Amino acid sequence: MTVTIDGSAGVTTNSGAVYNGLQIATAVASTSGTSIDFTSIPSWVKRITVMLSGVSTSGTSNLFMRVGYGATPTYLTSGYTYNNSDPGGSASSTTGCILNGSTAVTAATLFSGQIVILVQDASSGSIVISSSTANVSRSISGTGRVTIPTAFVSAIRITTEGGADTFDAGSINIIYE
Repeated sequence: MTVTIDGSAGVTTNSGAVYNGLQIATAVASTSGTSIDFTSIPSWVKRITVMLSGVSTSGTSNLFMRVGYGATPTYLTSGYTYNNSDPGGSASSTTGCILNGSTAVTAATLFSGQIVILVQDASSGSIVISSSTANVSRSISGTGRVTIPTAFVSAIRITTEGGADTFDAGSINIIYE
């Protein structure tokens, strides 16, 4: 038997679960503003991949990813256990997923890569996160977790530490399933 899944309609599995295939959002130019938000992520989503392509900001603040929950998203700014490493050392954060590694960024630093968010346990709100980003001088990898008070992630935010620096280059998009 052959089953073709084109992502336009869900497929019911033998267990009764519905698989909706990969869904891609519309890419957002990261050329202005202090944060890029992806909202209205459906409740059935168990995996989200955030893609960064040549993303830069106007200053030197750390680049962060944060998860949101609820119909009008509340973005978690605490409770993360996130660590990353690069050839220069390591960095950790409890306020979000720090994407730029141990070395400070400059206004000209361009970041590309991906962040994968997995709903590990919907009943407890446990979310597992891993990232792999790079700029011209180094590769950065990170892992961590956070717990949300609802069963699903409804939004993703890419921002800077303190939210003061503005985006000035690149694009960001998400794929979810």
